[in-house]
Amino acid sequence: MSQVPRGTHELSSPWIQAGRLAFIALYAVTVLAALAWAVSNVRQIDAQDRAVVLRFGAENRVQNAGLLLAWPQPFEQVVLLPAADRVLERHVEGLLRSDAALAADRVATFATPLNDTLAGSGYLLTGDAGVVQLDVRVFYKVSDPYAYVLQGEHVLPALDRLVTRSALALTAARDLDTILVARPELIGGDNQAAERRERLRGDLLHSINQRLMQLSASGQGIGVEVTRVDVQSSLPAPAVSAFNAVLTASQQADKAVANARTEAEKLTQSANQQADHRLQVAHAQARERLALAQAQTATVQSLAQAQRDGTDPEMLLRIYRERLPKILARAGSVITVNPKDDSRLIIQGAKQ
Repeated sequence: MSQVPRGTHELSSPWIQAGRLAFIALYAVTVLAALAWAVSNVRQIDAQDRAVVLRFGAENRVQNAGLLLAWPQPFEQVVLLPAADRVLERHVEGLLRSDAALAADRVATFATPLNDTLAGSGYLLTGDAGVVQLDVRVFYKVSDPYAYVLQGEHVLPALDRLVTRSALALTAARDLDTILVARPELIGGDNQAAERRERLRGDLLHSINQRLMQLSASGQGIGVEVTRVDVQSSLPAPAVSAFNAVLTASQQADKAVANARTEAEKLTQSANQQADHRLQVAHAQARERLALAQAQTATVQSLAQAQRDGTDPEMLLRIYRERLPKILARAGSVITVNPKDDSRLIIQGAKQ
């Protein structure tokens, strides 16, 4: 009977074989992990993104869409950012009324008014001591990738603070009616107020970008540029009903004024018609009287004209002889005196 050497028996034991298999598996896993680590920063950058490569924490390069080849961490770190032409939207919640204030509005009464903190939440003071609420949405692009990466999670809070500060300064420098149409009965046809309302978004955009440039100039830029601002302005809920009541009263007053003007116009037209009628009647009567007077004085005028022309020298004597008998016929008694005989005088009051 043959015997197996002791060394050969030990090498072929199950424990040794299991150890070999475990070592081989561990080696394979280690190699795969090393390969995965070596290619961990090799990736495809999408068209809407770009990558900032940081080598030992310092900016190395910016990679646009395509295949990115970078050393694994900790040698190089890859941070994905939006592409240069990609526009992001940010809703500024800090300008809105807080949830606590909204909840307090539902239960507040005149007996239990809100405290100053809740009452003023979400409202901005205008230059004419008015109150307005702005719902602002900003659309921005990443203009400086390294500054954006450096600021990291502080970018959006800083942008919110800049928008809030610009909105505060803008509303404080404007009247309420240059932000929204709150009192149309006061502004009427003020084109300047309408133009300032149209410029509200542009002024807010300019103010935000100006503050961003100031931060960049001081070395504290957040790496973004605002391209558009959407602003929706509104009045506080308690003031809306008051403004509506004022507007309704103003419209009723305008209606009453219009009705009064209509009635006044009707009265004016009626008075003008009556005056025209009376004026026409007066002119007609005047013409009739003038014609009658001319007819009655036609004989006298013709005689006067004949006397001036000297065409009838005996006219006065003839008229005297024609008219005198008619005059004497109406007299009760007639006394004649010869102007050439002074033997008989007629003395006033003497008895004849």
